[in-house]
This record gives sequence, C-alpha cells and structure tokens, in this order.
Amino acid sequence: NAGHIAGSVNVRFSTIVRRRAKGAMGLEHIVPNAELRGRLLAGAYHAVVLLDERSAALDGARRDGTLTLAAGALCREARAAQVFFLKGGYEAFSASCPELCSKQSTPMGLSLPLSTSVPDSAESGCSSCSTPLYDQGGPVEILPFLYLGSAYHASRKDMLDALGITALINVSANCPNHFEGHYQYKSIPVEDNHKADISSWFNEAIDFIDSIKNAGGRVFVHCQAGISRSATICLAYLMRTNRVKLDEAFEFVKQRRSIISPNFSFMGQLLQFESQVLAPHCSAEAGSPAMAVLDRGTSTTTVFNFPVSIPVHSTNSALSYLQSPITTSPSC
Repeated sequence: NAGHIAGSVNVRFSTIVRRRAKGAMGLEHIVPNAELRGRLLAGAYHAVVLLDERSAALDGARRDGTLTLAAGALCREARAAQVFFLKGGYEAFSASCPELCSKQSTPMGLSLPLSTSVPDSAESGCSSCSTPLYDQGGPVEILPFLYLGSAYHASRKDMLDALGITALINVSANCPNHFEGHYQYKSIPVEDNHKADISSWFNEAIDFIDSIKNAGGRVFVHCQAGISRSATICLAYLMRTNRVKLDEAFEFVKQRRSIISPNFSFMGQLLQFESQVLAPHCSAEAGSPAMAVLDRGTSTTTVFNFPVSIPVHSTNSALSYLQSPITTSPSC
C-alpha cells in the first residue's frame, strides 16, 4: 500500500458485495465510473493490465479474491480488450519503473491508462473542496428527500439549490459547514477508521432526516468522499425506516452510487443495527420482501418499491422489492 501506478484504477470490493457476487462480479464493480466503463466496453482501450501487490501468477490467486473476480469480469464483458496480468505485481514494477509510480496509500488493483482513480484513503480527511477525482458527478438521490454525496458537493451552493436541499448532515470531523446561514446543519463528527463509533449516531441522524422530511425539506448527507461514513448513515436510515436487511439496503444505495464502501467496522456496526431493527418483537411481516413484479420487456426497474423519482437501470433479472407503503407495528 506504499503507492500505485500513475493512472491506474483501484478495485475494491466490500465484503457484502463479494458475498452476493458468488464468484461472478459485474464490470460495474471493477470500473465504477460509468463513462470509463462505457469507453472500455466500446473498445476504446485495446489492453487492460491486472496487477496486485506481488503475485507471480494469476492462477495462484484466490478464487474468491479481488484479482480473480476482476479478471473474470473483464474476460466476460470487456471482450474488445486483451487482458494481461503483470507478473510480480506492483513491487516488481515499482522497482523497475519508479518514475511511473505515485507514492500514496492506495491498494493495488486494476490498471488502465485512465486519468481517474478511486483512492481508498479518500475518507481520511478534508483538506480541500476541489473536485475529487473519484467523484466527478453530482449528488445522487437515494429517496426524494434524501441525497448522498461528497464534501465537494457540499461546497457547491448551486448544486444544493438546484436539488432543493434544505438541510445537510456533515458526517466528518474536519469538513466545514459552508453555508450555515442558508441551510440547517447536523454534524456527526466521526473519523473513517476502525475505532470510530458511528452507530451511536444512527438514531439521532434518522430522527433528523425524518424531521426535515416531515417539514417538506430535503437532506443532503456527505462526508469527505461520499463513500464510507455518509453511505453508512443512509444505509442505517433505510434499514430502520423500512425494516430491511443490510444487504438489501446496500444493494439499493449501490445502484445509485456505485462507489459506496463503508469500512469493515462500519459494516459490523450496521449488521448489529440490523439485528435491532429486525428484532423478533417487531412484526415479522413489516418490511418483508415481496414477490418481484417486473416487466421483463424493460431494463428499468427498482430494487425496492421506495418512493424514488429516478429509475434504476439494471439487468432483466428479477429483483426483490418491498411493498409500499411499508408499515411497522406500533411497538417498533
């Protein structure tokens, strides 16, 4: 993790995404940037080079490891490009060509001659609000009253006003609240590390979102990169208010912002929160998955039947969704 090849794209899977993939990861997880992925599929790149830290051969990699899953997805979907494996990985390459390597803490992954990378360390602080390389798009709508994004988006009043944002949740200890005279702010000062206790803020954040929703407003949740901390808060909100499991909420948010990846500790805290949300004393029927009712003639559907105002594009495979309105028992 001492550095990476300049222009490379890091591949990172959360535990839950890896588990759900069952050995067949989609290309959207390998190249989350839609524009770059489109260029790859269109044949704009004739070669893709895969590497990890130091592996000498691809056939020696773990079958469920990132390297093997990335290779499988590329071979299945990026048929216009030749896929190569860099023998000896980053260690060998950096020793031979140090001038082509950048010294910063980003785990190795997929290498493409691209200008955009997704650093895993992006959530560590808030040194500036310049446009992040890992997030060139705008805030994404999770629900009509709930948006997710980065510190850069939080610094753009024009973006916030265009979306009708009335309140922000700042899930960081360092990112400033730029427009306190214009919006209502809620600060959740947690770091993105394995020692941080983000779960103690779940109920407070959920109540804040609901209060803004009930007042007819819209909430924008952000951290530094919109990948770990703010995504965790949005997941907790969906889990409690709709009584769904973590993997269902995760898939729903991932469809809208593909780069989300809460750290391992946050995922553990969300799993613990899931056990509270789905406690036996609550109605077993509330929020239970329903039979999928999809029009197989279209490629646009929703993962859940949340009241979203934007479509989710997916394959024609049946996806579970939740009945709406979702009710809970009075004791929950």
